[in-house]
Amino acid sequence: MFFDVADLKTDEIYLKLTRTCEEQPEKRWLPAYYFDICLLDGTPIGKCDLRIGHNEKTYIGGNIGYEIDEPYRGHHYAAKACGLLFQLAKKHGLEYLIITCIPDNAASYKTCERAGGKFIEITDIPEDNEMYAEGKRQVRIYRFELGN
Repeated sequence: MFFDVADLKTDEIYLKLTRTCEEQPEKRWLPAYYFDICLLDGTPIGKCDLRIGHNEKTYIGGNIGYEIDEPYRGHHYAAKACGLLFQLAKKHGLEYLIITCIPDNAASYKTCERAGGKFIEITDIPEDNEMYAEGKRQVRIYRFELGN
């Protein structure tokens, strides 16, 4: 079940739903929301997504993915988008989320730290994971406690 997302906005950005994806157990994919991150005037500045639930793939790939277009970097928009996604995750009853990034991606791990993540570990990506096929070998893992 997917929730209404009209409330996912701040005084700077909002998340515009582009699509949802049902669970695909054969691929070990969880249900997911996909968004454009937009300025209040409607200008798209990046993308983010939220995978609902936990399994071995979200431990490596994370519950949240984000990217900010080059001209809009440096304004902490990814961390602000994560905050909005945390609200949506709480609606789904999730108590925590995982966000991961490549170990040398300083901008991404600083986003995790800014958004309140607790560093767990750097771990190897299993060979059967899609990220391994993309040439990635390790990830930094952060856990975010959502509370009530």
